[in-house]
Amino acid sequence: MTAQAVLVPGAVFGTIGALAAFPLRLAAREVERQHGQLRRGVTRRTTHVVFGRTYLAKASDAEIERRVAAERTAGRVLISENGFLRLLGLMKAPEASSLSRQSVIEQSRLSGADLGLLSLFDAFEHDSEPYSFRDLILARKYAGLVAGGATWGAIARSVHRSGPVASLTAKSLKVGSQHGRPDAIYLEGGQSELDGQLLFDLGMAGSAGDDTLEELFAEAEAAEEGGDHDGAAALYQRCLAIDPSDAIAAFNRANCLRAGGHGREAAHDYARAIKLDPAFVEAWFNLAGLMSEQGREASARRHLQKAIALDKTYADPVFNLARLEFDAGNLPEARRNWARYLELDTDSEWARVAAKGVQFVDLQLAKKSAG
Repeated sequence: MTAQAVLVPGAVFGTIGALAAFPLRLAAREVERQHGQLRRGVTRRTTHVVFGRTYLAKASDAEIERRVAAERTAGRVLISENGFLRLLGLMKAPEASSLSRQSVIEQSRLSGADLGLLSLFDAFEHDSEPYSFRDLILARKYAGLVAGGATWGAIARSVHRSGPVASLTAKSLKVGSQHGRPDAIYLEGGQSELDGQLLFDLGMAGSAGDDTLEELFAEAEAAEEGGDHDGAAALYQRCLAIDPSDAIAAFNRANCLRAGGHGREAAHDYARAIKLDPAFVEAWFNLAGLMSEQGREASARRHLQKAIALDKTYADPVFNLARLEFDAGNLPEARRNWARYLELDTDSEWARVAAKGVQFVDLQLAKKSAG
């Protein structure tokens, strides 16, 4: 299938969870061809977040809900896996539709929250409004399952075991309690749990290498979250051996090395991440922090200034630069940066510290002027 240039130029896509139906490597290539960027994970520059369906198997409903809420609060566009592939032109769009989100909610009695999460994980033909009549039928079935005790997550995990979700419109579903799983979804009669695996005919399939890389990256993230910094660093290194162009893996490895007390190696990987992605503002910021810890104030200052130049809404490097200038005795520069920080953050604990800093510098300068 020939993709059409439909992306907003400069769009930066981040993924949460691996794609279930398409190799990330090939998706990244297509995004780049359409003048965008695709990276694993989410950074400050991420404009669109793609939720891969494998995330359903990696995280609990509550964890997914927290992550979805956080990304939505950050103002990023949330996209389902199918929606992303359709956006790239790598998957055929479903038939024309005309039902609004509110209409589906009212006619199905499915909650807006469940409709949104099920859409995000492709439990409908469409990942957003307008929805189709088949989507309404599915929404009614899902509302019945929820009333029977199923969670949106149990539904999302089950429906993709049965082939294209539209095929479920002709089947009767119920919540079962077999094998100690009270919210598993079963076909009529409760004898057969939805089984099989959802596959799309996209003209190409993922390789074992793609699967290995995604599994390694997920394992590395889990090790990092669990505090096993050395183990995570080793896993990220294996990811980089497979894909040396992955700036996120280099950045994450640097964070793990820094946490494990390996400052020199961490600096190398921060620099590697920056070389791979010169606009990676978090890498500039974290490298500045590492330089400051090592007493290399001039390098820290340069890296903080670079981070601020790349992202003028990023408050953290402004605060750290103010503190660095204050420690160096550059009071006017410290005041200028604290004042700038207060334009970006007005009500946090750090904002109160910055306000006190401005007051202190003003008092010192007033005393100097009076003297």
